[in-house]
Amino acid sequence: MLISARRRNVAAGADLPRGHTYPLGATVYPDGVNFCLYSKNARLVELLIFDTPDDKTPQRIIKLDPKLNRTANYWHIFVPDLRPGQLYAYRAHGPYDPQRGLRYDGQKVLLDPYARGVSCWHNYDREAAKRPGDNCTHALKGVIVDNRTYDWEDDIHPQVSYETSVIYEMHVGGFTRHESAGLTENLRGTFAGLIEKIPYLKSLGITAVELMPIQQFDEQDAPMGRTNYWGYSPVAFFAPHTGYSSAKDPLGPLNEFRDMVKALHKAGIEVILDVVFNHTAEGSEIGPTLSFRGLENGAYYILNPDDKSRYANYSGCGNTMNANFSIMRRLIIDCLHYWVQVMHVDGFRFDLASILSRGEKGEPLEAPPLLWSIDSDPILAGTKLIAEAWDAAGLYQVGSFIGERFAEWNGQFRDDIRRFYKSEPGLVGNLAARVMGSPDIYRSPTRNPNHSIHFITSHDGFTLNDLVSYNEKHNLINGEQNRDGNDYNFSWNCGVEGFTKAPRIMRLRLKQTKNLLTVLFLSQGTPMLLMGDEVRRTQHGNNNAYCHDNEISWLDWRLIKKNADLLRFTKGLISFSQSLEIFKQDQILTLGNHPTLPSITWHGIKPNCPDWNATSHSLAFELRHPGQAEHVYVAFNAYWEDLTFKLPPADQAWHRVIDTARRSPEDCLVAIEAPRVEADEITVEAYSAVVLIDLFRTQLNIDAHQS
Repeated sequence: MLISARRRNVAAGADLPRGHTYPLGATVYPDGVNFCLYSKNARLVELLIFDTPDDKTPQRIIKLDPKLNRTANYWHIFVPDLRPGQLYAYRAHGPYDPQRGLRYDGQKVLLDPYARGVSCWHNYDREAAKRPGDNCTHALKGVIVDNRTYDWEDDIHPQVSYETSVIYEMHVGGFTRHESAGLTENLRGTFAGLIEKIPYLKSLGITAVELMPIQQFDEQDAPMGRTNYWGYSPVAFFAPHTGYSSAKDPLGPLNEFRDMVKALHKAGIEVILDVVFNHTAEGSEIGPTLSFRGLENGAYYILNPDDKSRYANYSGCGNTMNANFSIMRRLIIDCLHYWVQVMHVDGFRFDLASILSRGEKGEPLEAPPLLWSIDSDPILAGTKLIAEAWDAAGLYQVGSFIGERFAEWNGQFRDDIRRFYKSEPGLVGNLAARVMGSPDIYRSPTRNPNHSIHFITSHDGFTLNDLVSYNEKHNLINGEQNRDGNDYNFSWNCGVEGFTKAPRIMRLRLKQTKNLLTVLFLSQGTPMLLMGDEVRRTQHGNNNAYCHDNEISWLDWRLIKKNADLLRFTKGLISFSQSLEIFKQDQILTLGNHPTLPSITWHGIKPNCPDWNATSHSLAFELRHPGQAEHVYVAFNAYWEDLTFKLPPADQAWHRVIDTARRSPEDCLVAIEAPRVEADEITVEAYSAVVLIDLFRTQLNIDAHQS
């Protein structure tokens, strides 16, 4: 039951119970709600209670008494009779002195940093939060949430090991928003819509979805009135994004998100969140005052030490969160705990994670407290922790990221594999290192090679189809004169820029697509596939589609039929790699043919004679797992002419499982159908890859998995 509109202003918090300093945020009890907020330099804090999202003024204003309702730097109060679904916000009164880093504005309505839900998006106006004056009508409001009432049934975390993981990076909205998804309009682009497509993910062989940001973000944070589609613009770290919910009530997004997690878990699929703790939607010093800036600016953000009216900008987005300051560090840890314990997620990918290793003045720290706290946290012990180990200011920590548990996006894998298959010179040695799990980058002998997250493409850049179709980015539609997006894509259009019907070009592009997928799934490490790459989703050469909530970014489900052959190839490739223990090793493979240990042996066009010269464009290798009687031979040819590889001896006979130069279904065969290689050599066509298996027992292992 909501508070009556007749009970409007309370003169002071002295009329109500003082409340408690813990937990932070709005906490529901049987007889009311406890509110707690951090602000060091505020002189007065007002709690605002709203009945509906359309309220133009608060239905109740509760002034927190600095003597009664403040303990240390925490403001707190208990309000009887409030219920879940009630809307609330704050005003913080204090000095406005940007030169000292203080930006209090008692007229601005502020969102609780610990809000578990957010409402009022249909009224929200980002510009109103920039202008002087009261923005109550257009401000964001928090939603009071009681998380004890949701029925998780028998939900358990799948806890899939890195060794057996196949990650699918996806955008919740773009995955089902296209009308071809076959869903009713209210389900398209929602958590509920994703539930409907779980059978597709399962059939593909996916074990984890890595969701692009689903923490509440500001869709209006984009230039020239465009839409922030990707979601790397957070405003409420504890709240699921309202725009991904088919429900209209304030609590709908939470329940729908949890329904999605529960359904994915029932299918054995983990949920990894892409979390953005490096900056917020409040942007630079000319940005809006939405929450953190108006509550305790210098605690939540790193300020320019020479001019505290300005923000340090290691994120490239206008501000940088003060991640290793005590209150921000506490917020991040509390937030991770919340998503794991209350919302049942299975892991996190930390966007621009190197920022989290910077100190309060922006300096890189040798032992950043936040990251070590995350690394050693017992609540997070069973989760996946994945770092994007760089930032926008030049800090690059791939191979040296702090801690013992963090996996890392391996950007070097992406670049080297792209460059090898576009026939750049001097890449064979790099290719070999990437295939082995990058021991040249991750030098610790005890490091699990599967902590290297391998990818050819991600949301940031070309799709796989566009990688083999464009030499240059084509971002003019973004409205920034093609200045945005990466200029160094290591892409190759195969002879024609963009769309073509030329059969030779189309065939080469398909081969290159399959080549890149083959390297991805047959390398030691954890593979990550970008949404739609398995069916050649295109962004028409746009490599920075962050602002396109339209068909440029959405998955067109008609591609499943149009490119069924590639989908079949991808499914077969994933099934093949997942069926063999040699691709699931938690230690670097032994070099040379070892009698008892899983091993790798390098070859060239002649056995045991790899060509490491800069002019070489080919590499072959032999994989053995004696304990599982597995024996695999792989040959990569990025040369512009066919090459004949003399084969090492088979224990019984070689059988061709994969040949990217062949048409479907001969390009990827189940083991029992794989033809025997009768000769002691095999021709690998220009720009292609071939995979052979040996031994009857190996075939049985694969067939059992594929069946």
